[in-house]
Amino acid sequence: MSLNIDSVSFRTKWMRTRFPFRYGIASMTELPHVFVVLRGSVDGIACAGLASEGLPPKWFTKAPDTSFAEDLPAIVQVIRHAADLLVAGSTHESVFALWQRLHAEEAEWAGRHEIPPLLAHLGTSLVERAAIDAFCRASSTTFARAVHDNLLGVELGAIHPELAGSRPADWLPAPLPSVVARHTVGLGDPLLRDQIPAEERVADGLPHALADAVAAYGLIHFKIKVSGRLETDLPRLRAVAEVLEAGSPGFRFTLDGNEQYGDIGTFREHWEAYQGEAALRSLFGGGRLLFVEQPLHRDVALTREVGEALASWPEAPPMIIDESDGEPDSLRRALELGYRGTSHKNCKGVIKGLANRCLIEWSRRTRPEAGPWVMSGEDLANVGPVALLNDLAAMAVLGIGDVERNGHHYFAGLGMFPEALQEVVCRAHPDLYAMRPEGYASLRIAAGRLSTRSVLASPFGHGLDLDEETVALLGEAGLPD
Repeated sequence: MSLNIDSVSFRTKWMRTRFPFRYGIASMTELPHVFVVLRGSVDGIACAGLASEGLPPKWFTKAPDTSFAEDLPAIVQVIRHAADLLVAGSTHESVFALWQRLHAEEAEWAGRHEIPPLLAHLGTSLVERAAIDAFCRASSTTFARAVHDNLLGVELGAIHPELAGSRPADWLPAPLPSVVARHTVGLGDPLLRDQIPAEERVADGLPHALADAVAAYGLIHFKIKVSGRLETDLPRLRAVAEVLEAGSPGFRFTLDGNEQYGDIGTFREHWEAYQGEAALRSLFGGGRLLFVEQPLHRDVALTREVGEALASWPEAPPMIIDESDGEPDSLRRALELGYRGTSHKNCKGVIKGLANRCLIEWSRRTRPEAGPWVMSGEDLANVGPVALLNDLAAMAVLGIGDVERNGHHYFAGLGMFPEALQEVVCRAHPDLYAMRPEGYASLRIAAGRLSTRSVLASPFGHGLDLDEETVALLGEAGLPD
């Protein structure tokens, strides 16, 4: 196969949240959403691919002393650099070969400029996703078939030696027709409607308070964020537990530390304080907790000291990495230290995530007694019409059935896009989107689940036409300033 890349161009749509989304050290009220349009050919057949990503503050880097405006130029730089690399080396024998070369060259450049891997490979992943979409379109195939028949040419052993000689289909289940939508409970999210001051209430028809979201969507799984301050987290957890017990009696949840702990000892103290609270027995008893996500800051999460501390804490809850998963060997290092897995986000790389999912399954089969082994699905305030659908297609193909979703909660569906584009999405994905009486399209979440049937039937999730008229509906030409 000959995959040629002729050009990469960009569109940007600035989006405002319905209400502030507080996570870690950030409170997001607006962000730029970037679209990447790749054009080239596969074996002489002209092709085009589309991918996108929102650029939330203080996730790709967590420097507390800078503003988002100061951080944004570096984010834009890595995206532009990855695109320039790809066009400069335009011919590739497979999508995997394209990714492998791009990843290595972006990593080498980032290392010289002291750019952290998680940020650097946002650029890699955006271009990679557009290339996957273009390949699937040119090959008249779907992402599911491309993965299971290994049409992408993935060499698992080149990423994880344990998987040498195997193919993705050896480790993956059949694609999932639906996934559980695990609802984010942000640090500032109102829990009950009457707690929201009149001047802050959102009047767009979507639920605002947690209790209303539970009722509207039939939610059963939740992701609860903690701040790392016990005097704040204990009363917050009590209040959240009360709402969930009342509205979703069989609920399950994950706890997201968002890198708020500087050492494992402090997190252990907080964890043991949670266990000692009678009012939290409904939360932490009965096997409701699925796992704890990245409690430790990325600067310390993969150190030898953490491994020693986990080895001396046999009662520790299952913990996974998220922000620390910036390099191809990050998961393997984490498992050696005592973590139980990692998250998948498309912004960290589709091919890397695919290899990680296979390594998790390898661990489950070869060391079942040391588990549970976890590959979670996490969110980055994903919204349609592209990023969310790319992401759902990846989750379904990787067999990740419990996926954090929050973009639909912090943004008003597809309301920021022209009506013509919203109607196109609703026609292509009637199982996933519907027009609301208020005049905009939003996600269909029923009994706490999202359908993935239409995204699996598309080349790579969205299936939008890439003519000039449709592309122009996505946003302004270029990257954010």
